[in-house]
Amino acid sequence: MSAAMDRALMEKSLDDKDEPFEMPNLPDLMSCERNKLCIIGRVLNPSCQPMKHLIRNMPRKWQKEGKVKGVALSDERFQFIFDSKHDLEDVLAKGVHSFNEWSIIVDRWYEHPPDDYLRFMPLWVQIWNIPVNYYTEKAITKLGDLIGEVKEVVFNPDLHQAQKFVRVKVLFDVSRPLKRSKVINFKHGESATVKFHYERIQKRCYECQRLTHEKDMCPLLIKARQDKAAAWRQGVSIPKAPPQPVLKEGDPLFGVLQES
Repeated sequence: MSAAMDRALMEKSLDDKDEPFEMPNLPDLMSCERNKLCIIGRVLNPSCQPMKHLIRNMPRKWQKEGKVKGVALSDERFQFIFDSKHDLEDVLAKGVHSFNEWSIIVDRWYEHPPDDYLRFMPLWVQIWNIPVNYYTEKAITKLGDLIGEVKEVVFNPDLHQAQKFVRVKVLFDVSRPLKRSKVINFKHGESATVKFHYERIQKRCYECQRLTHEKDMCPLLIKARQDKAAAWRQGVSIPKAPPQPVLKEGDPLFGVLQES
């Protein structure tokens, strides 16, 4: 029996190709109808966000236990199917979501998702230290565009403003780093440093400000360590970078206390 099987295999042409399987386009094979009440999500730091724990814990975090069912699609992607449209929209309205203190992205299911699907997330940003002459909706929108596409500006020049910042809602590209601040130059040579605070963002890499890894796993630091090790093996000494000053210009104690 085995000899006959071996001969049959030998007779097969080496040029034979494994043709792809054509899935029949039949309604009972597809879950599109069920998927209309689901969201698809993506974890940004898989090493710190085990999928099996996310599937179990997110319904409780959303206060939707017994009303939603989770499905692990891969190590990075997941699906939650809701019993009602109201619960689905309630979860989406919450904005930024997180698991294990690292951000995740969720969006509605699309039968044919765009190429940049699950790359952007809605993010509320507080803009601080806006120059007084630029408290206009258009200027604030320009500042918000430094972070992402502005979708909403919470500002009305005809009302009191008790807060020291203005909130804008942007679509943030998670492949980019978060900006802590930005120096803004003006027409007559003046400048100001505008600062950004991100609501509901918990953990990030404090080296490159990205949401996808911890500082110890930052590619920039890993590359620096590899370069240092290679230089050490070759007997090349690398000068140490000067320490960053504790007191910076603009600090009330700058010029009063010694740096030491």
